Amino acid sequence: MSFSPYHPLTSIIKHILFTHTHAHAHAHTQRERESFTHTPIRASGRIIIQTSTGEDVRDGSAQSRFQVDVVTEGSPGGPGPGPGPGPVPSLSYTTDDPRPPEESRGRVRSVGFLDDIGLPPDVTHEPDTARSDTVSLHSTGTGHTHVSDTHSNTYYMRTFGHNTIDAVPNIDFYRQTAAPFGEKLTRPSLSELHDELDKEPFEEGLANGEEPSAAEEAAALAAKEAAGGAVKFGWIKGVLVRCMLNIWGVMLFIRMSWIVGQAGIGLTIGIILMATVVTTITGLSTSAIATNGFVRGGGAYYLISRSLGPEFGGSIGLIFAFANAVAVAMYVVGFAETVVEMLNDVDALMIDKLNDIRIVGTLTVILLLGISVAGMEWEAKAQIVLLVILLGAIANYFVGAFMTSEAKEPKGFFGYHTAILVENFGPDFRDEETFFSVFAIFFPAATGILAGANISGDLTDPQSAIPKGTLLAILITGITYVAVAVSAGSCLVRDATGDHNDTVSDTVNCTDAACTLGYDFSICKEGGCQYGLMNDFQAMSLVSAFGPLITAGIFSATLSSALASLVSAPKVFQALCKDNIYPGLGVFAKGYGKNNEPLRGYMLTFCIGLAFILIAELNIIAPIISNFFLASYALINFSVFHSSLASSPGWRPSFKYYNMWVSLVGAILCCVVMFVINWWAALVTLLIVLALYIYVSYKKPDVNWGSSTQALIYNQALTHCLNLTGVEDHIKNFRPQCLVLAGYPSSRPALVQLVHSFTKNVSLMVCGHIRTVSRRPNFKELSQDHARCQRWLNKKRIKAFYAPVFAENIRHGAQLLLQAVGLGRLKPNTLVMGFKNNWSKGNMRDVEIYINTIHDAFDLQFGVVILRLEEGLDISHIQGQDELLTSNEKPPGSQGTSGGNKEAQLSGSQTKDSDSDSCPSKTTSSQSSPLILREMKSPLNPNDQRLLENSLLFKKKQGKGTIDVWWLFDDGGLTLLIPYLLTNRSKWGDCRIRVFIGGKINRIDHDRRAMATLLSRFRIDFSDINVLGDINTKPKKHNKVCFKKLIEPFRLKEDDMEQEAAERIKALESWRITDNELELYKAKSNRQIRLNELLKEHSSSAKLIVMSMPLARKGTVSSALYMCWLETLSKDLPPLLLVRGNHQSVLTFYS
Repeated sequence: MSFSPYHPLTSIIKHILFTHTHAHAHAHTQRERESFTHTPIRASGRIIIQTSTGEDVRDGSAQSRFQVDVVTEGSPGGPGPGPGPGPVPSLSYTTDDPRPPEESRGRVRSVGFLDDIGLPPDVTHEPDTARSDTVSLHSTGTGHTHVSDTHSNTYYMRTFGHNTIDAVPNIDFYRQTAAPFGEKLTRPSLSELHDELDKEPFEEGLANGEEPSAAEEAAALAAKEAAGGAVKFGWIKGVLVRCMLNIWGVMLFIRMSWIVGQAGIGLTIGIILMATVVTTITGLSTSAIATNGFVRGGGAYYLISRSLGPEFGGSIGLIFAFANAVAVAMYVVGFAETVVEMLNDVDALMIDKLNDIRIVGTLTVILLLGISVAGMEWEAKAQIVLLVILLGAIANYFVGAFMTSEAKEPKGFFGYHTAILVENFGPDFRDEETFFSVFAIFFPAATGILAGANISGDLTDPQSAIPKGTLLAILITGITYVAVAVSAGSCLVRDATGDHNDTVSDTVNCTDAACTLGYDFSICKEGGCQYGLMNDFQAMSLVSAFGPLITAGIFSATLSSALASLVSAPKVFQALCKDNIYPGLGVFAKGYGKNNEPLRGYMLTFCIGLAFILIAELNIIAPIISNFFLASYALINFSVFHSSLASSPGWRPSFKYYNMWVSLVGAILCCVVMFVINWWAALVTLLIVLALYIYVSYKKPDVNWGSSTQALIYNQALTHCLNLTGVEDHIKNFRPQCLVLAGYPSSRPALVQLVHSFTKNVSLMVCGHIRTVSRRPNFKELSQDHARCQRWLNKKRIKAFYAPVFAENIRHGAQLLLQAVGLGRLKPNTLVMGFKNNWSKGNMRDVEIYINTIHDAFDLQFGVVILRLEEGLDISHIQGQDELLTSNEKPPGSQGTSGGNKEAQLSGSQTKDSDSDSCPSKTTSSQSSPLILREMKSPLNPNDQRLLENSLLFKKKQGKGTIDVWWLFDDGGLTLLIPYLLTNRSKWGDCRIRVFIGGKINRIDHDRRAMATLLSRFRIDFSDINVLGDINTKPKKHNKVCFKKLIEPFRLKEDDMEQEAAERIKALESWRITDNELELYKAKSNRQIRLNELLKEHSSSAKLIVMSMPLARKGTVSSALYMCWLETLSKDLPPLLLVRGNHQSVLTFYS
């Protein structure tokens, strides 16, 4: 018996095992001491906890880890004064070992959690000043019960006034195993509440079914304490500040005036609003995803991957991290260019402009790297300083706009005037600029909205911080851009000469806004002017109250954006590497320090940024970077649309201000903007995303994040299944949907591979597994077995389902599968089995079950297919489950020895079952897999070697040869359809179909032409048609003798005994062959012998023989005789497929 570390009995048991008599820390009344007394002892390794009513709770393997306690509270006439619920049942520890009374079974103690649920109304917590290992429950006589437990911090809690281990709802039950906050607790399992108390418990209280060791508990505690010192940010410092700094870029100071000059105030506002619409929709979508559950680190990658799955998430995550890394170079070069221009103005260049940019850029990125590596706290402080400078620069501009000066008028600045506003309101595109080209230049200034989401792992409450910070940042920056556009367009003219002498004269007809203010700048129409909105990129410095502060703002904008990108790229990259989407990048997943800083990611980002600073042509790479960001925005919007469309119950974002169709429009707009900015960069981006998507899809990472893709697939599958139920089956759409009785799929790979060859991408295939066990395994073992078998099928790329069932015998299990497997029209119609090799040496009751299973299939109108390989099908005693298991995942019960050949006994018998080729493996109570696991391969005997080789027969390409179809009886066409489907596969593509039919010698040509006509109408290619005119010839004598020897042990021989004895034996052993039966079916028996001779004569070299299976009338032909027919017909031949359809047409020549 074992307890969860969070179980309230844990501290008591530790106290019993490791301490002796311990006095109470508090003095209680006599009644209270009787209510709870301690007598710690050892009782032969078994702990007995006795309640005041005499019930025992034992630590025994046959008992549940939670035991019975009679509910005495609230009982009529219960002892104890006051209005309270009565005395708490007392616990005492004794050395005797009586069995618990039967009436105590079925009710168990309740479990409560002090930290998160709180105490019940009638219980108060009384902390002890001195640490003690005791637990005290005592009544105060006032209706309240005090709890003192300083050892485990857990206690017994009555659920709704009754003693039960059914736990009340608790947030810790819903945490993931690696939850960053709080502890993972496990609610009582269904088995603990439902199973019989004398049933062997199987779940130990942890999510993975294993108790942590002391070292693991200590490590988890240390990790939790270390995590407690991590720096976390709120929504202002973590999201709002970062987003505003990233959105306010150099574009605000050195390009906004030019954009206003080109597009005019009206269209500039339109451009800003268009960009804001795109970013706002993306912000709403980001908020919806971020509030649909706990958000970890990884930003855009985490949001997209958990919504759309690893394919989209992995492709976007990689290019998004790369885009941020290259963006560092872009921003740093922008800073370096400004510095070099200042140095050039004072003739202080170190070498030349290009190399000076490289030098300044390198020094700058090293400084930024140092700030980032120092930790998120230092980086956040640096961002605050930069924000203050940036806000000061913006305020400096608006203040300067009201401070007119005559010295600035020749350069185009006149202060706010209506004439200038009216003149600049309309567009004046020059130098082949258009609305969309200007929009393409401005839009990168609106990006950066994911700066806060990218550090989601460092936020105190990402679900609240990301929506508030992101949307507010979009609003503030959008208003700022509009205000700057209106301001610049209202106080600056488009062109100015800078010459004080260009004043208005009486002889010149001047109508511009500058003319009304006393200046004539008409000469600028000829070009060459250096001032005004259209010509001076430093116009905002001219307007500002203090010009150098604008330069400081430019520095702040570039450095803050570079710093944000330098932090974002490693965080996103680390999250991507942790998920192991790209196995070769796992080295960058490691984090350091209390904040789990991705130092390796920082170095990689630094190297990428430095490389582009030194060698890249940023004018070419910049459009690609913008498109990478836009691709991320498009997928975030599409994620919300897709998740809403899937209608998954798990899509419940607490942020309600989103709409799936608006998100879809946002995704489309992002794609349109990509092509508007740069069409070839958009194509490059889409090709890269597509290539990465195909790569991740091909690799199929072993992750399950509950993506909307998975939810939508479910919806579509459900919808299509329901649609199919309303449509009657048609012959043209018939497909052999196969239920394959394969047991563990890895036990009979040849059978599974052959069926998969003609069902792949065509029809349904279900690998049925009938388990006849003396003890039904628990749910955990079943789920592990199911996962292993399905994983084996997936690994072998076999498109099939695994369906296990428990039954008393094979026939009963087959009946369950035949009737229950399937959904609507996706239901098997063909039963596929292996031939029962060595049947004559086994228990004939198993043969009876095997034959009756075939009869049951025919009763349910199933077709039946039986595969026989001469060497057999079952390889479980050779191969084991090596390919099913990974190095760290063994089935329960497997054991290994140290050194030498290791064998884990997983089956009840090491020898091959006589019926192992026909039915799923029979397992005993001690197994979870039917095989002997051989970790060290030992030499195989020749028979096993051949068996192993033949198990791979249908996995390889067959080469040139024939598939011989012996279509002797018309079963509806299934015997012909299966070979046709096989020849459509590449493995069987070189094989040709030869058809053999029965006939008469005098009608051979007629029968051949009739069959050729039928096959041509069925549009089935064939290489030859053979009419067997000698099919009714008597078989050879020695073959008849062999048949007689085969049936001899199974004959009843009623003529040699009294009738009553014969009837009694026949009743007990219905499989026996009577003399009357043998005589009645003599001709049919001879036909099977003769057909075997013809098969050896005509088809001994065929790759596969597909033959009509003989039928036996139920209740008339004994199981032994029918089995002898099948044995005689199929022995000593190449791979043979016995097929019998349900005699309903599956082929048609009508269109």
